[in-house]
Amino acid sequence: MDYEAYASYHAVNLEAQTSTASPVELVLVLFDGILDELARAKGHIEARRYEQKGDSITRCINILNGLSSALDFDADNEVVNNLARLYDYCVWRLHDASLELDTAAIDEVVGLLGTLKGGWQGVGELHG
Repeated sequence: MDYEAYASYHAVNLEAQTSTASPVELVLVLFDGILDELARAKGHIEARRYEQKGDSITRCINILNGLSSALDFDADNEVVNNLARLYDYCVWRLHDASLELDTAAIDEVVGLLGTLKGGWQGVGELHG
């Protein structure tokens, strides 16, 4: 596979998606990105490509940290606090997955984030 061509296509596609996106659409782009990267990380573990696995896990953790840092902690509401704890838990599970080469931990994070993505899609539909 020509990774350089793929990366170039991906960058152009990402720019097109984000240039006019609403905040909810931007969150959904991040969820799509992390779910794609988690699939790659799992594939890297299964294929014993450990350096690439490390890069993928790092990208996922960076996205989770970005999602967490975008939360409005000044609002001091239960949803924000629960999201922050869930993002932290996902980061912790990804560290485990990376150290233990545990694809089940990745599957767990995929399930959690898939549920959250569904919630964000519902928010997007509500607010058009």
